Amino acid sequence: MSIAVFLADDHTIVRDGLRYLLEAQKDIRVVGEAGDGRDAVRKVKTLQPDIVIMDIFMAELNGIEATAQICRECPSTRVIMLSMQSSSESILRALKAGASGYLLKESAGRELVNAIHDVHAGRRYLSSKVSDQVIGAYLNKTEEIRDPLAALSRREREVLQLVVEGKTSAEIADTLFLSVKTIETYRSRLMQKLGIKDIPGLIKFAIQHGLTSLE
Repeated sequence: MSIAVFLADDHTIVRDGLRYLLEAQKDIRVVGEAGDGRDAVRKVKTLQPDIVIMDIFMAELNGIEATAQICRECPSTRVIMLSMQSSSESILRALKAGASGYLLKESAGRELVNAIHDVHAGRRYLSSKVSDQVIGAYLNKTEEIRDPLAALSRREREVLQLVVEGKTSAEIADTLFLSVKTIETYRSRLMQKLGIKDIPGLIKFAIQHGLTSLE
């Protein structure tokens, strides 16, 4: 029986390359793809694939938040993060969200195929560089998991990403099916929790903590 894989990456050329690589394997079939996190969650809930290959930098809903939703709502689906982000903070946040594997894009290829097989068999898969980062984060107490995002609720993190993507409160309200007043409350609360007073500060924070890229 073939392994059903879903691709979530904001670059079409990356999704095309992954599809070509994976469909060359006799026991793997790509059943769908998405270019933003919110669409990925929606499609995965419908398709129920065995494995999701997920990037971190995704519009609308970043890959870590999308992973948490998928793991919560589709417990039989496993997520493998495939990202350029190699910081211990990003890796640990992804694992805490429920990811079963984490690979760096620089090491993709045959290793991704191995990761899919291992994760499908119920094992966790971390590339060697990622394993070193995780071990280092636990051994080096000065780098110990001080994640400022942990102070925010799931909804506050969603609003934060949409704000730094330049969306207005009205646009965010439409996206999340909430009132503008509620969005303004979330926005004010998250800025207070983070100790940030303006949008440029939020954007800088989001880049530093892997919520968005400089692109």
